[in-house]
Amino acid sequence: MIHVISASNRHLYDDVLEQHFKIRHQIFVEERGWNTLRRPDGREIDSYDNDETIYLLALDGRRVVGGHRLYPTTKPTMMSEVFPHLASVRGSPSDPQIWEWSRYFVVPDRRDGNLNLQLMAAVQEFCLDEGIAQVSAIMELWWLPRFQQAGFVVAPLGLPALIENAWTMAALIDVSEDTLKEVTDRIGKSGVLQRHGPQRNHVAHSSQFIPGSHRSQKAQSLN
Repeated sequence: MIHVISASNRHLYDDVLEQHFKIRHQIFVEERGWNTLRRPDGREIDSYDNDETIYLLALDGRRVVGGHRLYPTTKPTMMSEVFPHLASVRGSPSDPQIWEWSRYFVVPDRRDGNLNLQLMAAVQEFCLDEGIAQVSAIMELWWLPRFQQAGFVVAPLGLPALIENAWTMAALIDVSEDTLKEVTDRIGKSGVLQRHGPQRNHVAHSSQFIPGSHRSQKAQSLN
């Protein structure tokens, strides 16, 4: 299952978060060669890992096997601060209903299963529950067909550029019940998230977009 970890319940996951920072270093620095992220303590952690961050981490017991993070675009983001040139056409988003999605990873021994699909379902499920309408992302171009095959609707924000020896783009990805259903149908189950401990509302919702209301209305229309 994919666990939702935030400032409200991170005290239940201190060991998991530390493990995940080390795994990020192993994958993004050691494996993929993002040497600008190298740290002597072997932890890949940056200014977007703070109390505003939501982590969706796949756990096998207490072992981290995959995950990603979400960050509000109403704060300075990686896209707006580090890669604004990638969003030069449509601009970096700043909206309470758009969150930045980053640091997607799966450990090597779990890459041949359906964990990738579970992680894709997790971001859709979490965002639907929280009233997030879209996620923004900086992604290498090879991700684009993978997301499209999973049913994700992806819109570029600018032209791609060569970063860390890989062609990279900025994009917006729609959150929808249809996309979630397409992914969960491929997995063979729905409801991939687990929430433990205290929770909080993560988005400043408008009166037209209340947590859970979109999902409940869709469920009623399908019955």
